Amino acid sequence: MDFKTLSQSTTQIQIHINSRGFNFKNQIMMKSARLQGRHRFIISSFFFIMFLCVLASINEVRFDSFLKFGQCALANVTSHNSSLENNIVASNSSSSSSSDEIRILIGILTLPDQYQRRHFLRLIYGTQSPLGAKVDVKFVFCNLTKEDQKVLVALEIMRYDDIIILNCKENMNKGKTYTYFSSLPEMLNDTNSPYPPYHYVMKTDDDTYFRLNSLVESLRPLPREDLYYGYVIPCRSMDPFVHYMSGMGYMISWDIVEWIRDSDIPKNHLEGPEDKVFGDWIRDGHRAKNRYNAKWSMYNFPEPPTTCTHELWPDTIGVHLLKTQEKWIRTLKYFNVTDNLKPSKLYHIP
Repeated sequence: MDFKTLSQSTTQIQIHINSRGFNFKNQIMMKSARLQGRHRFIISSFFFIMFLCVLASINEVRFDSFLKFGQCALANVTSHNSSLENNIVASNSSSSSSSDEIRILIGILTLPDQYQRRHFLRLIYGTQSPLGAKVDVKFVFCNLTKEDQKVLVALEIMRYDDIIILNCKENMNKGKTYTYFSSLPEMLNDTNSPYPPYHYVMKTDDDTYFRLNSLVESLRPLPREDLYYGYVIPCRSMDPFVHYMSGMGYMISWDIVEWIRDSDIPKNHLEGPEDKVFGDWIRDGHRAKNRYNAKWSMYNFPEPPTTCTHELWPDTIGVHLLKTQEKWIRTLKYFNVTDNLKPSKLYHIP
């Protein structure tokens, strides 16, 4: 082999070696590039996943906040609708349920057979809506004694739910008033209801007309404990600490109602003019350090004129001795009780 041939062979070998070295270097560089790409992909993926987690957390917080906001708004709407519904359903009740709301029970002592009188009085009191007060009007009588009463009174209760039937024999001055007051705590005390169930409880007759707004306003500044309220008898007297309140309508606070239930003083003195007997209980039991004489905003109907009467006037809480339809009409007309009648094509009342 000559030198030229050897040189060519050497050159080819060198080219082959360089070529393999170049290829090997390229392979290494390609592998390195691939590794770097994988690292970048892994790092990018990691940060992307972290970003998604953060975004999800933010969205979850926002969703929770939005959900809470929606629940709050829904609660407000539900509460508002419930309040509107209560305003529509509850007659003689205030739309407010705040601590300033006065709760009053008016018990009209009457007889089971007085169906027409009860229906008439439902019109009288059902069309009054005193502000800031819950006023419940109930008709009170003793046990039913006739078959027709058991049917008709049951229908009234189903329709109006405004009757209290006491466990007693019907009477006027032999303990009916005592049975009324002493039975109320057991009837009305309920652990699921506010205490007291009523701030004030009234006994009145079915010939007395009370203007509920005026009654409520007169009570608003008065104490809600140890209170005795009404029209002082005898008519010429103005001192409620010497005499007693007329049976036309007197009111006591709930603590005195409970005292009547528990004390032996009323139990041992039941017979006699019921309003005078009640005054005796209060005096003998040293009750009612707070007394309010509503005279002359409470009075008897002007005719016939007596020392207990005067003319109808705007500053009136209650009118007594409305024994006839004509007296009722005159009284209601004087106080313009139908002024709020809405005009309609269905009727024409001049």
